[in-house]
Amino acid sequence: MSVAILVAVAAVVVMNLYAAVLVWLRAAVYGVTLYRPMLVNIGLSAIPVFAAVLAIAGLFVLTPVLSAAAGVSVGLSIGILWGYLVVGTLLWLLFFPNSIYLITELNFSHRRDDDPVPLWFDIVQTLTLTLSGIANAVLSLAVVQTGFILIAAPNQGTLPPSGSWIFAAVLIVLGAVGVYLGRYLRFNSWDVRHPAGMLRKLSAHLRQRGKALESGGFVLTHALLISVVYTPLYLLAYAGFVSA
Repeated sequence: MSVAILVAVAAVVVMNLYAAVLVWLRAAVYGVTLYRPMLVNIGLSAIPVFAAVLAIAGLFVLTPVLSAAAGVSVGLSIGILWGYLVVGTLLWLLFFPNSIYLITELNFSHRRDDDPVPLWFDIVQTLTLTLSGIANAVLSLAVVQTGFILIAAPNQGTLPPSGSWIFAAVLIVLGAVGVYLGRYLRFNSWDVRHPAGMLRKLSAHLRQRGKALESGGFVLTHALLISVVYTPLYLLAYAGFVSA
């Protein structure tokens, strides 16, 4: 792994820690109640990173095991790897919106009219929180896209294959959809255990006047924001990865 990638990972870790420290300092310095939901959201935002790293680690373990296993055909090995990628990606996708969700914290809903905390502090604190979520989203998605490339096109050149960009774009859009469902319908990752109830609630929500258009605009703008941030960063990281 190149030095640039290690520095990027360290920067994401520091951003998360800084966000948590600022949330704690807000309560400690200004004598207000600790706003625990923000700390919880930082933890939830980091879950996709751990999930992606565990998934890619499993891929590196599984690949040589399949290669060494006697009697396993090439076709079956590839099928197992693809199955692993699909299952791992779906599990990761359940938590991926938790990272992008921190963009919506910029509404400053934690402030009161008589809040003793200076606005400048809350601006820095909330912006740091949002950036930590975006950083987690970018890092975890980069790991997942790289896993796709390792299975689908392991012998590509210095640029990521086009298929991996389509894969990443779909995940970004689904992540933005998840943020909308979490913010406006209050769904959580574990609510997928009740898909029928989710569909009924979503259908009723979208039938309200203007909600379908609003949801489309929300998903589009959030997906484009993540895409604009993610694309150049991943290109730089991938160049470092293939040259390592």
